Amino acid sequence: MARFFLELAYKGTGYSGFQTQENAVTIQSEVEKAFAILQRSPVSMTGSSRTDAGVHARQNYFHFDWEEPVHPQFVYKMNAILPPAIVVKNLFKQAPGAHSRFDAVSREYRYFIYRSKDPFLQDRAFYFPYQLDLEKMRQVAEAVKEYQDFTSFSKRNTQVKTFQCRVEESRWLMENNCLVYQVRANRFLRGMVRALTATMLKAGRGKISMEEFRAIIEARDCTRASFAVPAHGLFLEKVNYAEGYFDIQP
Repeated sequence: MARFFLELAYKGTGYSGFQTQENAVTIQSEVEKAFAILQRSPVSMTGSSRTDAGVHARQNYFHFDWEEPVHPQFVYKMNAILPPAIVVKNLFKQAPGAHSRFDAVSREYRYFIYRSKDPFLQDRAFYFPYQLDLEKMRQVAEAVKEYQDFTSFSKRNTQVKTFQCRVEESRWLMENNCLVYQVRANRFLRGMVRALTATMLKAGRGKISMEEFRAIIEARDCTRASFAVPAHGLFLEKVNYAEGYFDIQP
């Protein structure tokens, strides 16, 4: 039995998230359906990073086990079957014990905000035409790295055993007329990036101070943070593995 990693990207608009759900169309259900059509047999895939409904990804992974020959034009054929919003980028054969979720060392997300009306960004960024103190937002983003318990920035309905996350990068930048929150951590909680973004926007508008932002984190209470930004501005940019991870042949 061989283990494979499948690299993909997708536009999350219209999908009920990444992971398979009963009576819902998800990224996983579409990929597994396309696989079954191509290989003439079903497969169960395990995802690296779950994304919520409407969230996009420029890079994500599945792993799966398969003992039959893989179609020689697997990537091309999968993309011919899949809907336009999902693209398979690569297929890697990995060691039997390789795990797309547990072996990842970090994930990177970006949240995009545009300040001037632009019809070409409306489904890929959040329109927020308000005055913002960008320097204050940058200071607040830098403070995020000082903490490890992000209970306040997790949605309530979650089954995680710990709210501890190691945030390695947290910053605001300008890119192609968009204000972008960029964050990298070893793991993320459900709703965490959107909650951080929304709460920092409150700081940028002068509605909370740096001290109040710190108090929200330290309260470990999800009712204190704001989650009021839409899913369509969020992108999973990258899932990182150890250097040379995909160079190791099974």
